[in-house]
Amino acid sequence: MEHTQLPRVQRLREAGHKLTHARLTVLDVLEHSSGHLTSTEILDRVNQVDASIGRASVFRCLDLFTRMSFVRPTYIDSSVTPAYVLLPDGHHHHIICTRCGVVIEFEDCGLGDMAHMLEDRLGVKLAGHLLEFYGLCPACAAAPAADSEDD
Repeated sequence: MEHTQLPRVQRLREAGHKLTHARLTVLDVLEHSSGHLTSTEILDRVNQVDASIGRASVFRCLDLFTRMSFVRPTYIDSSVTPAYVLLPDGHHHHIICTRCGVVIEFEDCGLGDMAHMLEDRLGVKLAGHLLEFYGLCPACAAAPAADSEDD
């Protein structure tokens, strides 16, 4: 697998990080996975590629990739275990159905102007953002609410 030209690999190099086998493998797993992966799923997929990469190395990679805004942990279904999602261009957006748990991803959040305003006003340099809305998907909104028999 040829990694050296991938934008995230170039960002790692430019930030002074070594391009270790573990980092490149975890990044490759994330790049070739669709959707949201739990740490267990990432560990399993990395293990399929190279069983010599340890659990601690994978978690160190996820920590580094989070700090560099390559990925963000998200908490879908009110889980205490995050699902990691690769951030295209430093941001990612969801609508999560509170009834069935379906995740609807969308592209344009319209927060570009706000991000620039925050950078100017607060003197910060933003690397990305994660936006989540919670509500009912079209199917659940159209379906009658389930009556609770626990009352």
